[in-house]
Amino acid sequence: MNRRFQFLFVSSSLAAVLLLLVGVKLGRSANNSDDPYKHFGVFSEVITRIKSDYVEEPDMKNVTLGALNGLLESIDPFASYLNADQFKQYQATKGATKANVGLILSRRFGYVSVVDSIPGSPADKAGFNTGDMLETIKGISSRDMPLAFAEMLLMGDEGTTVEIQVLRSRKPEPEKVTLTRAKISYPTPVLTLGPDGVATFVVQSLQGSLKDSVKKGLDTAIAKGAKKLIIDLRNCATGEPADGVEIAQWFLDKGAIGSVKGQRSDNVNFTAEADKQIWKLPVVLIVNRGTATAAEVFAAALLENKRADLVGERTYGDASIRKALSLDDGSAVILSVAKYYAPNGKAIQDTGVTPNYPMLDATIGGDEDPDGDGIPNAPPAEKPKEDLLMKKAIELVNGNKTMAGINPDAALRR
Repeated sequence: MNRRFQFLFVSSSLAAVLLLLVGVKLGRSANNSDDPYKHFGVFSEVITRIKSDYVEEPDMKNVTLGALNGLLESIDPFASYLNADQFKQYQATKGATKANVGLILSRRFGYVSVVDSIPGSPADKAGFNTGDMLETIKGISSRDMPLAFAEMLLMGDEGTTVEIQVLRSRKPEPEKVTLTRAKISYPTPVLTLGPDGVATFVVQSLQGSLKDSVKKGLDTAIAKGAKKLIIDLRNCATGEPADGVEIAQWFLDKGAIGSVKGQRSDNVNFTAEADKQIWKLPVVLIVNRGTATAAEVFAAALLENKRADLVGERTYGDASIRKALSLDDGSAVILSVAKYYAPNGKAIQDTGVTPNYPMLDATIGGDEDPDGDGIPNAPPAEKPKEDLLMKKAIELVNGNKTMAGINPDAALRR
C-alpha cells in the first residue's frame, strides 16, 4: 500500500473512531439514541472543542464543509452538498447538452472517485478505470468537493480542455492528464452470432433509449435461430435502474424482479409477467467492477431467480433514485431518496451484485490486490491473449458448470 493510500486509510480510520466515540457517548448519555437533537448536541460540542482547543486557529468554514461532506459520504457515496451559488449553477446546467469527458463519479475516502468511464469517451481513451481517484480538477482539490460540482467542472464547450490530477490504483504517484471535452455518445449494443447457436450481446450502456436496442437484439437473435445467449455487461455503468427492471422482465416468466424503497416514497415491488418474456433459452451474464445502475438491477434479478449464471467481479453498487433537496438558505443536498433492492432483499447500492462464478477481469487490471479493496493494483504485463471471462461464459452456456480456474477470494475482496 503506497503512502498516499496509507494517509487516506489513516484519515478515514480516524473519522471512523470519532464516529464510534460519538456513538458511545450517545449510548451512555441519551435515553433515546435515535433523537436527532442528542446527535446534534454532540456534533456541536465537537465543533466547539475544535474551535477552542485545536493546536491552531481552524478555518471553521472548511471544518463545517468537511463535516457536511463527511456526513453525506458516510451514508451515500453519490450525495452532494451545494452552497447557494453552486446550486444555482447546478440548476442552470442540469439537462444541458454540453460537452464532457465521459467520467462517471462517486466518492471514496473523501475524494472524487471514478465509477467508470464511458466507452469511447476522452476519459476512456486516456485509460481512466474504476477506482481511480481525482486529486484535483482544474487545479481545485477534490477533497470535500461536492460530487455534483465536480461533474459541473468537467463540463464545457466542445474542444476545450480540462486538466485533472489523477491517482491511479496501479501507480504510486499522481499523474496530470489533460482531457479534451467532446460530445458524448453512448455505445450501441452489438450482437454477434457465433458457432453452436451461441449469440454474444455486448451491452456497454443502457442510457436513454438503448434498452430498446437490447429488445431489438433479442428479436434478431431469435429470428436468426440463436439457441443460447451471452450478455457482456462489463463497464455498463449508465442507464436508469428502472430500465433494468424492464429488461429483466424480458427474460423471466415468473418470480420477483426486485423492489424500490424509500423513507418518504412509496415502496414498489416488481414481479415478472409471463406474457412479457421474450428470451426463454439459456443465458449467461458477464459483469465486472464497472457494471452499475440498470445493468446491476437486471443482473441481480436473473441471478436470484436462477435464470442466469453470472461470471466476473462484484459489481460497483449504484442503483438508487436521487433528488436535489433545497434548503432555506438557497443551498441544497443531493442524495438518494430511494434504493433498488434485489429479490433477496439486499440494497444493490450497498452490496453490489456478486457473481456465482467469480473471476477477476484481467482485461482492465492485474491479479494482485494487496489493498484488499477488490481493485487490483498491478496492471497486466501485457494485454491478455484470451478473454477468460468470455471463455468461462461460453463453457457455462454450453452446460459446463465446473468451478475449475475460479478464484472466489481474489474476485470478491473489496
